[in-house]
Amino acid sequence: MIRICMVGTGYVGLVSGACMADFGHEVWCVDILEDRIASLRQGDIPFYEPGLDIMVKKNAAAGRLHFTTSLTKGMESAEVVFIAVQTPMSDSGEADLSYVMQVGKQIGSLLRGYKVVVTKSTVPVGTARQLAGIIRAAMPRPVPFDMASNPEFLREGSSIEDFMRPDRVVIGTESERAARIMSEIYRPLYLLDTPIVNCNIETAELTKYAANSFLAVKISFINEMASLAEKVGADITVIAKAMGLDRRIGPKFLHAGLGFGGSCLPKDTNAIVSIGQSNDTPMRIVRAAIEVNAELPQRALAKAQDLLSSLNGKIVALLGLAFKPNTDDIRSAASIPLTRLLLDAGAVVRAYDPVAIAQFRELFPDVTYGDTAYAAATGADLCILVTEWNEFRQLDFQHLAGVMRGRAFLDCRNVYDHARVAAGGFRYACFGRPASDAPPGEGR
Repeated sequence: MIRICMVGTGYVGLVSGACMADFGHEVWCVDILEDRIASLRQGDIPFYEPGLDIMVKKNAAAGRLHFTTSLTKGMESAEVVFIAVQTPMSDSGEADLSYVMQVGKQIGSLLRGYKVVVTKSTVPVGTARQLAGIIRAAMPRPVPFDMASNPEFLREGSSIEDFMRPDRVVIGTESERAARIMSEIYRPLYLLDTPIVNCNIETAELTKYAANSFLAVKISFINEMASLAEKVGADITVIAKAMGLDRRIGPKFLHAGLGFGGSCLPKDTNAIVSIGQSNDTPMRIVRAAIEVNAELPQRALAKAQDLLSSLNGKIVALLGLAFKPNTDDIRSAASIPLTRLLLDAGAVVRAYDPVAIAQFRELFPDVTYGDTAYAAATGADLCILVTEWNEFRQLDFQHLAGVMRGRAFLDCRNVYDHARVAAGGFRYACFGRPASDAPPGEGR
């Protein structure tokens, strides 16, 4: 058993802390937000993540998972201190490391014996070295410690599975002692033959950015191909399937639509462009991926305008607001710029999402929200599928036609086939596949 202090109870910190406790370690999760810590002690999770509430309650009840606002208490008997605070994107595109460095100062002031200090947050190359200097400067007296980098590769909506059965674990260290302790944390994964990638700290720091940037490039590439497929009469879903069957490429992240969003890919792609600029290495491919992704909501707007001729005064229902299914996260969600574009075009917007309405309402209080997909679509001229929640995959188009005023459906995730939607009398548009019209006059 390793005693662990996890600083930060956001998405990365809480999921990582709960899963490490489930490995059998003793974990103290620390956060300065008193209300959040009080809620966590009651078993209330501050965000939506399937299965996390059960894991937190189970390990808290077993005495392996604790919550406190005191870093002193969290570090008291810890052998390893993980830093999992936010690193938001600054206006210039760089990662804002102010929270990380503040924690470093506090750790240095409290350090009384050897510990491994680990960056779990996604940070630029060189951060661990810089953080080590901050820690040393804050020490009341010299104490030995080691730095390590252990980037996370968690997908919102499936983070527990990703942590407990990962594709790989990347551990960057600079001493045998730190490497041995970090390996012990992940020992339960050895039974699953999980690949452990041991490397230096700089390699670990850059690996996270490289992986996320490649995924972003892959998504933008298939969306570029989707645009071309529409022009030449090809079907991007078949193209993607054929590409994915090539084992050198693989089938994942080849789904055309509204592109990538969330807390990681937009932030990390911009950060690596900034890192490249600082090191005289322009990240041209990543920059192009960012540009393609930014254009996709405008592409969706153009399709909506084609379906209705004009959006002015028309009622548009959005199904799905979160950036992906199984999360309430709307950070960099395509629904945000799309809603703004629709409103600017004079449309009246109605919306529904299974879990993200409260977050979206803070940005768009004047949008009308339904408590079901059909309630949001009532009286609408156009329905737009934005997020592919499972409950939207089996829409009853006869029922939908009965509650809507118009007959137009824009499928931004290519969930449906033309025939099924057309059977409800709808004109249908999607991404990267030939469009299909319902009987003349419908949807106008």
